[in-house]
Amino acid sequence: MRRDTSTDSMGGSAISDDWEFTTNGARTLVLVGRTGNGKSATGNSILGRKAFKSMSSSAGVTSTCELQRTVLEDDQILDVIDTPGLFDFSAEPEFVGNEIVKCINMAKDGIHAVLVVLSVRTRFSREEQAAVQSLREFFGSKISDYMILVFTGGDDLEDNDETLDDYLGRDCPEPLKNTLTLCGNRRVLFDNKTKDPLKKADQLKRLLFLVNVVVENNGGKPYTDDLFKELKKGAVKLHNQATEVNSLVGYSKQEILELKEQMQKSYEEQLRRITEVVESKLKETTHRLEEQLAKEQAARLKAELSAKEAQKKSDDEIRKLREYLERAQKETEELRGRSDRGMCNIL
Repeated sequence: MRRDTSTDSMGGSAISDDWEFTTNGARTLVLVGRTGNGKSATGNSILGRKAFKSMSSSAGVTSTCELQRTVLEDDQILDVIDTPGLFDFSAEPEFVGNEIVKCINMAKDGIHAVLVVLSVRTRFSREEQAAVQSLREFFGSKISDYMILVFTGGDDLEDNDETLDDYLGRDCPEPLKNTLTLCGNRRVLFDNKTKDPLKKADQLKRLLFLVNVVVENNGGKPYTDDLFKELKKGAVKLHNQATEVNSLVGYSKQEILELKEQMQKSYEEQLRRITEVVESKLKETTHRLEEQLAKEQAARLKAELSAKEAQKKSDDEIRKLREYLERAQKETEELRGRSDRGMCNIL
């Protein structure tokens, strides 16, 4: 299904020589999800090679955003961006903000699909729901139209003779149902351990079908916002300036180098300002969601307390009713005993 190609990972603030400023028809897929869910392994399955470092570990291996490219047999270019635990509440806002800017910088023309990687090996947590909410809060509700849920651990379900539908049918908590609804029920199961070429091709085919659905539903337009536009504008400006400097005549190599360094510093300063804006927005989003989580927890505790009080009241009423019935039965037996003795005396 793919024609294998390799590219070096791209990142950082510098504009590399192979930066493409014209639309190349590439589709950009961004992997997000909780650390340990298998984002890197899923990226490798999509690429058809071990490009991203991947290990079975809850600590996570990916430390920074990384882009790898493949070309499918129909010449469709796929740019796959692996990310560390973005929107993970345990990560520092400064780190997450920097990585979001890197990710947007890599997805210069926009994001065609956001692959939210979950695992059938672990229950969908409140933190994962909050991470999805953070994604929507930060990028806007429109990002839901680009989301696809990728469930890893297909080998576990196969060992139990289960399908993804079976798994969701028997063990789908309400927050996960809500998340599925948000993304139009777009979901696919991946087995990143399989060696079967047919199975590899089939799961990739299913994913690419959903990517096509997302692209078509959004009129062929990738997700972008003001951050994307501002970053691309800065990158294009730097590229044009570098091209202009390279064409200058009558300047020494040292002078050319100094001009390029000045331009690079200006570009990095722009990146720094944008990163600060992102960090500020991220802190606001995180604070708002933490408040929401706290309110929900307080409401849940209140509901549990009310339920316990109602249960206690019900237990008390049942106890009183039981005591009343026992007394009534005892009194009835006593009356019957007196009545029997009275009949004996008459006789």
